[in-house]
Amino acid sequence: MLDMEMQQHPQSPFWRSAAGLAAIGFGGVAAFFLFTEHRAHLYGILPWLLLLCCPVMMLFMHHGHDRHEDHDHATGDLDSSKHGTEKRL
Repeated sequence: MLDMEMQQHPQSPFWRSAAGLAAIGFGGVAAFFLFTEHRAHLYGILPWLLLLCCPVMMLFMHHGHDRHEDHDHATGDLDSSKHGTEKRL
């Protein structure tokens, strides 16, 4: 009998409960009305977001760009064995 009381029954996730479904429904309705009522504000800021993307992309696309393992610092030439090209004299 003690073993039966010690066993825990698995609980369903919050979003499957009645309160969770109601919260998801209200959140969906709120998101719909926020989007439809404030669409003009969103469209007004899109050009600025596009301009902001440029420096942000530069930061993330050049991450790790300072590592040049295949660069020969003494001569300034690339290592021909890694790139399949031969050095010209």
